[in-house]
Amino acid sequence: MTLITRTVAQLAEMSGAILKSDNTELVVQGVMTDSRTVGGQLFVPLVGEHSDGHQHIYHAVEKGATAALWKKGVPVPEDLPHIPFLLVRDPLAALQKLAMNYRSELFTRVVAITGSNGKTTTKDMTAALLSTVYKVSKTQGNFNNHIGLPLTILALEEDTDIVVVELGMSGFGEIELLTQIAQPDVAIITNIGDAHMLQLGSRNGIAQAKLEIVHGLGDEGVFIYNGDEPLIEEEMNKLHIVSSLEKKRFGLGASNDWSAANIELDPFGSRFEVLYMGESCNVGQQHITTPGRHNVSNALAAIAVARLFGVAANLIQEGFNRLQLTGMRIAPTKAHNGAIVLNDAYNANPTATRAAIDLLGSVTGFRKKWLVLSDMLELGPDEIAMHVDMGQYATSDKVDAIITYGNLAAHIVEGAKDHFSEEQLQYFTTKEELIDWLLPHISPDDLVLVKGSRSMKMEQVVEALEKG
Repeated sequence: MTLITRTVAQLAEMSGAILKSDNTELVVQGVMTDSRTVGGQLFVPLVGEHSDGHQHIYHAVEKGATAALWKKGVPVPEDLPHIPFLLVRDPLAALQKLAMNYRSELFTRVVAITGSNGKTTTKDMTAALLSTVYKVSKTQGNFNNHIGLPLTILALEEDTDIVVVELGMSGFGEIELLTQIAQPDVAIITNIGDAHMLQLGSRNGIAQAKLEIVHGLGDEGVFIYNGDEPLIEEEMNKLHIVSSLEKKRFGLGASNDWSAANIELDPFGSRFEVLYMGESCNVGQQHITTPGRHNVSNALAAIAVARLFGVAANLIQEGFNRLQLTGMRIAPTKAHNGAIVLNDAYNANPTATRAAIDLLGSVTGFRKKWLVLSDMLELGPDEIAMHVDMGQYATSDKVDAIITYGNLAAHIVEGAKDHFSEEQLQYFTTKEELIDWLLPHISPDDLVLVKGSRSMKMEQVVEALEKG
């Protein structure tokens, strides 16, 4: 349940609505868009391709809705006279305006994170470190879009010190909208990858879209970005608004403000020494339960934020110990026979998949390292070439076998043929065929990494390996 608490008159003013009720002092707590879960809240009927929330007002009232935003021109139910209706042109735009005004009334500070990869992991890490000192909230699940972000903000208790929000996008202008709603004090870009190449045309376009996040920063805002990605600075230099901001860089390169040395990786986590301005600092050695060099970089972004907010160096490791990651992001689990499985099935694009391959290449001590991949989607006209490149990147010194499923994934096998034997490469047209083949071939001392775009549902492969 969300937690904004205002009278309907206040809600009408904050959302730009005309109040249709004499009961102006009725207090409403919370906002909800799903009539199945409403209880004592303001119901916001959203209109989608296949549904119209206005049709569910009776169900919402049965569940305890005490007021409703309402689109002008849609007949107001005459048999619900006790429910105040807040009339607006567009309920979604009114929801966003309500969230923006609520955020402006709070003393809560906002950390906003975007990037092609690592947004959720960095959000989880940042919230964990800040929570050692502050009352912290964060984006839940995939509530990182034009609907989820307003609901996240409206869910804040008024004594929340800091909220860490994730900003997702697939096209130009989307981060611009989200950052105006969030009004961040700190903005982070984790990296620039290949996701949404179809919509944005190039990696430069992706960088431009991500940099929209700085438009919501005030004069005292801080911009923290991945210094290992030259496109960020290249595109940033075109934005005069960025020149006045305080900026901090993180990354694995020694020239960053926050960097790392002595990195040690295994399937269960990463160890590293934190450097500030190229020198050892009092943050010292850290251990995170997320494997991969890319996750060391994500951890450095979180450390940069924590130190900016005054979290003591000796609390950083405590924060990482508290870390609870959102699922299916290189999450270690075990197959039915004891083999280690890395569940990285939440999503996939070339940048993230290369990082997963590098992780396999960095660990030793296994009989065989299996790379199980499916299609990477929304890559635009070069999607076939990108899948071929992925097969070429997954060399035999990094992995021992490549198993794929999906129409595009066939091109991964094609790209890998030059450095693998036919026995080391397997392609299947269905997940069921892949699972049936893979199960008897895995030994207890093997390592299996499973990855694919969200719609490919590769977690089903992980579940099958766990059950046997």
